[in-house]
Amino acid sequence: MTSQNETDKTDETWSLETRAVTAGRPPAAPDAPMNTPIVPASTFHAGGDWGYAREGSPTTAALEDALGDLEQGTAVVFSSGMAAANAVMDLLPLGAHVVAPSAAYTGVAVRLRELAEIGRIRLTIVDVDDTNAVRDAATGADLLWLESPTNPLLQVADLAACIQSAQESGSLVLVDNTFATPILQQPLTLGADLVLHSVTKALSGHSDVLLGAVIAGDPERAEQIRRRRVLLGAAPSAFDCYLALRGMRTLALRVERAQHSAQVIAPQLASHPAVSRVRYPGWGTLASIELAGGAPAADLLCERVRLWVHATSLGGVESLLERRRRWPLESDTVPENLVRLSFGIESTDDLWSDLSTALDELPAG
Repeated sequence: MTSQNETDKTDETWSLETRAVTAGRPPAAPDAPMNTPIVPASTFHAGGDWGYAREGSPTTAALEDALGDLEQGTAVVFSSGMAAANAVMDLLPLGAHVVAPSAAYTGVAVRLRELAEIGRIRLTIVDVDDTNAVRDAATGADLLWLESPTNPLLQVADLAACIQSAQESGSLVLVDNTFATPILQQPLTLGADLVLHSVTKALSGHSDVLLGAVIAGDPERAEQIRRRRVLLGAAPSAFDCYLALRGMRTLALRVERAQHSAQVIAPQLASHPAVSRVRYPGWGTLASIELAGGAPAADLLCERVRLWVHATSLGGVESLLERRRRWPLESDTVPENLVRLSFGIESTDDLWSDLSTALDELPAG
Protein backbone atom coordinates (compact mmCIF):
# COMPACT_ATOMS: atom_id res chain seq x y z
CA MET A 1 0.00 0.00 0.00
CA THR A 2 2.12 2.92 -1.20
CA SER A 3 1.51 6.54 -2.16
CA GLN A 4 3.66 8.98 -4.09
CA ASN A 5 6.49 8.36 -1.65
CA GLU A 6 7.50 4.88 -2.84
CA THR A 7 8.56 2.62 -0.01
CA ASP A 8 11.35 0.08 -0.17
CA LYS A 9 10.84 -3.68 -0.29
CA THR A 10 8.27 -4.23 2.48
CA ASP A 11 6.98 -7.77 2.06
CA GLU A 12 3.25 -8.27 2.70
CA THR A 13 3.99 -11.78 3.97
CA TRP A 14 5.98 -10.33 6.86
CA SER A 15 4.32 -10.00 10.26
CA LEU A 16 2.77 -6.75 11.45
CA GLU A 17 5.56 -6.45 14.00
CA THR A 18 8.12 -6.48 11.19
CA ARG A 19 6.15 -4.22 8.87
CA ALA A 20 5.77 -1.62 11.61
CA VAL A 21 9.54 -1.29 11.37
CA THR A 22 9.96 -1.52 7.60
CA ALA A 23 6.92 0.25 6.12
CA GLY A 24 7.17 3.85 4.98
CA ARG A 25 10.91 3.80 4.37
CA PRO A 26 12.44 5.64 1.39
CA PRO A 27 14.10 3.60 -1.39
CA ALA A 28 17.46 2.09 -0.42
CA ALA A 29 20.38 3.70 -2.26
CA PRO A 30 23.98 4.53 -1.38
CA ASP A 31 24.09 7.38 1.14
CA ALA A 32 20.28 7.69 1.14
CA PRO A 33 18.66 8.25 4.55
CA MET A 34 16.92 5.30 6.19
CA ASN A 35 14.04 7.58 7.21
CA THR A 36 12.19 10.12 5.11
CA PRO A 37 13.47 13.48 6.41
CA ILE A 38 11.38 16.28 7.82
CA VAL A 39 10.52 18.49 4.86
CA PRO A 40 9.40 21.79 6.42
CA ALA A 41 8.15 23.35 3.21
CA SER A 42 4.75 24.80 2.37
CA THR A 43 5.53 25.28 -1.34
CA PHE A 44 7.35 23.06 -3.84
CA HIS A 45 8.78 23.73 -7.29
CA ALA A 46 6.27 22.87 -10.03
CA GLY A 47 6.56 19.80 -12.22
CA GLY A 48 6.86 17.07 -9.60
CA ASP A 49 4.72 15.12 -7.18
CA TRP A 50 4.31 17.94 -4.66
CA GLY A 51 2.89 21.40 -5.15
CA TYR A 52 1.57 22.66 -1.83
CA ALA A 53 1.81 21.13 1.64
CA ARG A 54 -1.95 21.24 2.23
CA GLU A 55 -2.22 18.52 -0.43
CA GLY A 56 0.73 16.46 0.77
CA SER A 57 4.46 16.30 1.38
CA PRO A 58 7.18 13.63 1.40
CA THR A 59 7.11 13.31 5.21
CA THR A 60 3.31 13.05 5.32
CA ALA A 61 3.35 10.46 2.55
CA ALA A 62 5.86 8.30 4.42
CA LEU A 63 3.55 8.13 7.44
CA GLU A 64 0.56 7.42 5.19
CA ASP A 65 2.46 4.58 3.52
CA ALA A 66 3.21 2.97 6.86
CA LEU A 67 -0.33 3.36 8.22
CA GLY A 68 -1.81 2.07 4.98
CA ASP A 69 0.44 -0.96 5.10
CA LEU A 70 -0.48 -1.86 8.70
CA GLU A 71 -4.24 -1.38 8.19
CA GLN A 72 -4.22 -2.79 4.62
CA GLY A 73 -5.73 0.26 2.97
CA THR A 74 -4.97 3.78 1.73
CA ALA A 75 -4.26 6.26 4.53
CA VAL A 76 -4.88 9.99 4.75
CA VAL A 77 -3.32 11.83 7.70
CA PHE A 78 -4.89 14.88 9.38
CA SER A 79 -3.82 17.52 11.87
CA SER A 80 -5.84 15.80 14.64
CA GLY A 81 -8.13 12.88 15.27
CA MET A 82 -11.14 15.20 15.33
CA ALA A 83 -10.11 16.70 12.00
CA ALA A 84 -10.08 13.18 10.57
CA ALA A 85 -13.48 12.40 12.09
CA ASN A 86 -14.99 15.63 10.80
CA ALA A 87 -13.72 14.91 7.30
CA VAL A 88 -15.78 11.71 7.28
CA MET A 89 -18.84 13.50 8.67
CA ASP A 90 -18.47 16.18 6.02
CA LEU A 91 -18.97 13.58 3.27
CA LEU A 92 -22.39 12.55 4.59
CA PRO A 93 -25.40 13.76 2.59
CA LEU A 94 -27.93 16.07 4.22
CA GLY A 95 -30.23 14.05 6.46
CA ALA A 96 -27.98 10.99 6.49
CA HIS A 97 -28.84 8.33 9.05
CA VAL A 98 -25.85 7.62 11.32
CA VAL A 99 -25.70 4.83 13.91
CA ALA A 100 -23.12 5.42 16.63
CA PRO A 101 -22.01 3.93 19.98
CA SER A 102 -23.71 4.84 23.25
CA ALA A 103 -20.23 5.35 24.71
CA ALA A 104 -17.67 6.81 22.33
CA TYR A 105 -14.81 9.26 22.19
CA THR A 106 -16.23 12.47 23.67
CA GLY A 107 -15.39 14.76 20.76
CA VAL A 108 -17.00 12.44 18.21
CA ALA A 109 -20.09 11.91 20.36
CA VAL A 110 -20.57 15.64 20.90
CA ARG A 111 -20.03 16.46 17.23
CA LEU A 112 -22.55 13.85 16.09
CA ARG A 113 -25.11 15.20 18.56
CA GLU A 114 -24.50 18.73 17.28
CA LEU A 115 -25.09 17.63 13.69
CA ALA A 116 -28.28 15.85 14.73
CA GLU A 117 -29.56 18.89 16.64
CA ILE A 118 -29.27 21.15 13.58
CA GLY A 119 -30.89 18.57 11.31
CA ARG A 120 -27.73 17.77 9.39
CA ILE A 121 -28.01 14.04 10.23
CA ARG A 122 -30.39 11.60 11.92
CA LEU A 123 -28.63 9.90 14.81
CA THR A 124 -29.35 6.52 16.39
CA ILE A 125 -27.40 5.45 19.47
CA VAL A 126 -26.73 1.76 20.25
CA ASP A 127 -24.67 -0.39 22.58
CA VAL A 128 -22.08 -1.86 20.24
CA ASP A 129 -21.77 -5.04 22.29
CA ASP A 130 -25.44 -5.82 21.52
CA THR A 131 -25.04 -7.28 18.04
CA ASN A 132 -28.76 -7.66 17.40
CA ALA A 133 -29.38 -4.03 18.36
CA VAL A 134 -26.61 -2.91 16.02
CA ARG A 135 -28.04 -5.01 13.18
CA ASP A 136 -31.52 -3.58 13.68
CA ALA A 137 -30.36 0.01 13.96
CA ALA A 138 -27.96 -0.17 11.01
CA THR A 139 -30.49 -1.56 8.54
CA GLY A 140 -30.71 1.06 5.82
CA ALA A 141 -28.43 3.51 7.63
CA ASP A 142 -25.99 5.63 5.67
CA LEU A 143 -23.15 5.12 8.14
CA LEU A 144 -22.48 2.71 10.99
CA TRP A 145 -19.84 4.28 13.25
CA LEU A 146 -18.23 1.72 15.54
CA GLU A 147 -15.68 1.78 18.33
CA SER A 148 -14.36 -1.48 19.69
CA PRO A 149 -13.37 -1.46 22.47
CA THR A 150 -15.40 1.65 23.30
CA ASN A 151 -14.07 4.67 25.13
CA PRO A 152 -14.17 4.47 28.15
CA LEU A 153 -16.58 1.58 28.90
CA LEU A 154 -14.48 -1.01 27.03
CA GLN A 155 -17.47 -2.61 25.30
CA VAL A 156 -16.39 -4.99 22.53
CA ALA A 157 -18.38 -5.34 19.33
CA ASP A 158 -18.62 -8.44 17.19
CA LEU A 159 -17.03 -6.51 14.36
CA ALA A 160 -17.32 -9.22 11.73
CA ALA A 161 -21.05 -9.73 12.36
CA CYS A 162 -21.87 -6.02 12.65
CA ILE A 163 -19.90 -5.12 9.52
CA GLN A 164 -21.43 -7.90 7.45
CA SER A 165 -24.97 -7.04 8.51
CA ALA A 166 -24.54 -3.33 7.86
CA GLN A 167 -23.01 -3.80 4.45
CA GLU A 168 -25.71 -6.25 3.39
CA SER A 169 -28.17 -3.39 3.90
CA GLY A 170 -25.98 -0.92 2.02
CA SER A 171 -24.49 0.94 5.00
CA LEU A 172 -21.00 2.38 5.02
CA VAL A 173 -19.00 1.15 8.04
CA LEU A 174 -16.34 3.08 9.94
CA VAL A 175 -14.40 1.57 12.85
CA ASP A 176 -12.44 3.72 15.27
CA ASN A 177 -9.41 1.51 15.86
CA THR A 178 -7.53 3.85 18.19
CA PHE A 179 -7.75 1.60 21.25
CA ALA A 180 -6.91 -1.71 19.57
CA THR A 181 -4.38 -0.43 17.00
CA PRO A 182 -3.68 -2.51 13.87
CA ILE A 183 -1.50 -4.78 15.99
CA LEU A 184 -4.59 -6.24 17.71
CA GLN A 185 -7.25 -5.91 14.99
CA GLN A 186 -7.56 -4.80 11.36
CA PRO A 187 -11.16 -3.82 10.60
CA LEU A 188 -10.63 -3.38 6.85
CA THR A 189 -9.78 -7.07 6.56
CA LEU A 190 -13.19 -7.78 8.15
CA GLY A 191 -14.96 -5.71 5.51
CA ALA A 192 -15.11 -2.24 7.08
CA ASP A 193 -14.96 0.66 4.64
CA LEU A 194 -13.05 3.12 6.80
CA VAL A 195 -10.77 2.98 9.82
CA LEU A 196 -10.25 6.02 12.03
CA HIS A 197 -7.26 6.67 14.29
CA SER A 198 -6.23 9.29 16.74
CA VAL A 199 -2.56 9.00 15.78
CA THR A 200 -1.91 11.10 18.89
CA LYS A 201 -2.44 7.99 20.97
CA ALA A 202 -0.76 4.55 20.69
CA LEU A 203 0.40 4.88 17.09
CA SER A 204 2.81 7.73 17.89
CA GLY A 205 3.07 6.59 21.51
CA HIS A 206 5.03 9.37 23.21
CA SER A 207 2.45 12.02 24.15
CA ASP A 208 4.11 14.64 21.96
CA VAL A 209 2.10 14.58 18.72
CA LEU A 210 -1.38 15.74 17.67
CA LEU A 211 -2.49 13.85 14.54
CA GLY A 212 -5.35 11.79 13.13
CA ALA A 213 -5.85 9.47 10.19
CA VAL A 214 -8.52 7.82 8.08
CA ILE A 215 -7.64 4.62 6.21
CA ALA A 216 -9.96 3.51 3.41
CA GLY A 217 -10.23 0.11 1.79
CA ASP A 218 -11.16 1.77 -1.52
CA PRO A 219 -8.47 4.11 -2.96
CA GLU A 220 -11.16 6.26 -4.59
CA ARG A 221 -12.85 6.80 -1.25
CA ALA A 222 -9.46 7.69 0.21
CA GLU A 223 -9.14 10.42 -2.41
CA GLN A 224 -12.54 11.79 -1.40
CA ILE A 225 -11.26 11.92 2.17
CA ARG A 226 -8.01 13.56 1.01
CA ARG A 227 -10.02 16.24 -0.78
CA ARG A 228 -11.83 16.97 2.50
CA ARG A 229 -8.43 17.51 4.13
CA VAL A 230 -7.44 19.98 1.42
CA LEU A 231 -10.71 21.93 1.48
CA LEU A 232 -11.14 21.91 5.26
CA GLY A 233 -7.52 22.91 5.83
CA ALA A 234 -6.62 20.10 8.20
CA ALA A 235 -3.13 19.33 6.91
CA PRO A 236 -0.62 17.82 9.37
CA SER A 237 2.83 19.26 9.97
CA ALA A 238 5.89 17.50 8.60
CA PHE A 239 7.48 17.50 12.05
CA ASP A 240 4.50 15.75 13.66
CA CYS A 241 4.39 13.17 10.86
CA TYR A 242 8.08 12.45 11.36
CA LEU A 243 7.62 11.97 15.12
CA ALA A 244 4.57 9.74 14.62
CA LEU A 245 6.38 7.52 12.14
CA ARG A 246 9.35 7.21 14.48
CA GLY A 247 6.98 6.24 17.29
CA MET A 248 5.26 3.62 15.15
CA ARG A 249 8.50 1.67 14.81
CA THR A 250 8.07 0.44 18.39
CA LEU A 251 4.27 0.08 18.27
CA ALA A 252 4.21 -3.71 18.49
CA LEU A 253 6.65 -3.78 21.41
CA ARG A 254 4.78 -1.09 23.30
CA VAL A 255 1.40 -2.76 22.79
CA GLU A 256 2.79 -6.12 23.91
CA ARG A 257 4.31 -4.64 27.06
CA ALA A 258 1.30 -2.53 28.02
CA GLN A 259 -1.15 -5.36 27.34
CA HIS A 260 0.88 -7.67 29.56
CA SER A 261 0.60 -5.22 32.46
CA ALA A 262 -3.13 -4.79 31.89
CA GLN A 263 -3.69 -8.55 31.86
CA VAL A 264 -1.74 -8.99 35.10
CA ILE A 265 -3.17 -6.03 37.00
CA ALA A 266 -6.85 -6.23 35.97
CA PRO A 267 -7.53 -9.38 38.08
CA GLN A 268 -5.71 -7.82 41.03
CA LEU A 269 -7.91 -4.74 40.74
CA ALA A 270 -11.02 -6.94 40.67
CA SER A 271 -10.13 -8.41 44.06
CA HIS A 272 -9.42 -5.08 45.75
CA PRO A 273 -12.17 -3.95 48.19
CA ALA A 274 -11.96 -0.32 47.03
CA VAL A 275 -12.90 -1.36 43.48
CA SER A 276 -16.53 -2.22 42.74
CA ARG A 277 -16.11 -3.10 39.08
CA VAL A 278 -13.35 -3.69 36.55
CA ARG A 279 -14.01 -3.22 32.86
CA TYR A 280 -11.37 -5.10 30.86
CA PRO A 281 -12.12 -7.35 27.88
CA GLY A 282 -9.05 -9.53 28.49
CA TRP A 283 -6.95 -7.89 25.77
CA GLY A 284 -5.70 -4.45 24.91
CA THR A 285 -3.85 -1.76 26.81
CA LEU A 286 -6.72 0.02 28.57
CA ALA A 287 -9.00 -0.81 31.47
CA SER A 288 -11.60 1.13 33.41
CA ILE A 289 -12.46 0.68 37.07
CA GLU A 290 -15.33 1.91 39.21
CA LEU A 291 -14.55 2.89 42.79
CA ALA A 292 -16.72 1.67 45.66
CA GLY A 293 -16.39 5.06 47.34
CA GLY A 294 -17.94 6.90 44.40
CA ALA A 295 -16.62 9.94 42.57
CA PRO A 296 -14.75 11.31 45.65
CA ALA A 297 -12.77 8.07 45.89
CA ALA A 298 -12.05 8.17 42.17
CA ASP A 299 -10.68 11.70 42.51
CA LEU A 300 -8.60 10.69 45.53
CA LEU A 301 -7.08 7.79 43.62
CA CYS A 302 -6.00 10.11 40.81
CA GLU A 303 -4.46 12.52 43.32
CA ARG A 304 -2.59 9.92 45.38
CA VAL A 305 -0.79 7.84 42.76
CA ARG A 306 2.88 8.69 42.24
CA LEU A 307 3.99 6.68 39.21
CA TRP A 308 0.71 6.78 37.33
CA VAL A 309 0.16 10.20 35.74
CA HIS A 310 -3.14 12.00 36.32
CA ALA A 311 -3.81 13.24 32.79
CA THR A 312 -6.13 12.76 29.87
CA SER A 313 -5.22 10.91 26.65
CA LEU A 314 -3.88 7.39 26.35
CA GLY A 315 -1.54 5.10 24.46
CA GLY A 316 1.74 6.68 25.52
CA VAL A 317 4.80 5.06 27.04
CA GLU A 318 3.72 6.45 30.42
CA SER A 319 0.72 5.06 32.31
CA LEU A 320 -2.13 7.55 32.65
CA LEU A 321 -5.37 7.60 34.61
CA GLU A 322 -8.29 9.96 35.02
CA ARG A 323 -11.89 10.14 36.19
CA ARG A 324 -13.66 10.60 32.88
CA ARG A 325 -16.71 12.42 34.21
CA ARG A 326 -14.50 15.30 35.31
CA TRP A 327 -15.06 16.50 31.75
CA PRO A 328 -18.43 18.29 31.46
CA LEU A 329 -19.10 16.96 27.95
CA GLU A 330 -18.50 13.30 28.83
CA SER A 331 -21.53 11.10 28.22
CA ASP A 332 -23.87 10.52 31.16
CA THR A 333 -23.71 6.80 30.30
CA VAL A 334 -20.25 6.86 31.92
CA PRO A 335 -20.43 6.33 35.71
CA GLU A 336 -19.26 9.22 37.89
CA ASN A 337 -16.90 6.88 39.75
CA LEU A 338 -15.21 5.46 36.65
CA VAL A 339 -11.44 5.86 36.27
CA ARG A 340 -9.87 5.01 32.92
CA LEU A 341 -6.42 3.43 33.03
CA SER A 342 -4.04 3.59 30.08
CA PHE A 343 -1.17 1.17 30.66
CA GLY A 344 2.30 2.25 29.59
CA ILE A 345 5.57 0.38 29.42
CA GLU A 346 6.80 0.75 33.00
CA SER A 347 7.45 -2.25 35.24
CA THR A 348 4.25 -4.16 35.91
CA ASP A 349 5.24 -4.61 39.55
CA ASP A 350 5.85 -0.88 39.98
CA LEU A 351 2.53 -0.01 38.39
CA TRP A 352 0.63 -2.34 40.70
CA SER A 353 2.54 -1.23 43.78
CA ASP A 354 1.65 2.39 43.07
CA LEU A 355 -2.02 1.64 42.35
CA SER A 356 -2.51 -0.72 45.28
CA THR A 357 -0.89 1.70 47.72
CA ALA A 358 -3.26 4.47 46.63
CA LEU A 359 -6.25 2.11 46.65
CA ASP A 360 -5.45 0.89 50.16
CA GLU A 361 -5.97 4.46 51.40
CA LEU A 362 -9.47 4.71 49.91
CA PRO A 363 -12.79 3.85 51.57
CA ALA A 364 -13.95 0.30 50.76
CA GLY A 365 -17.52 1.47 50.14
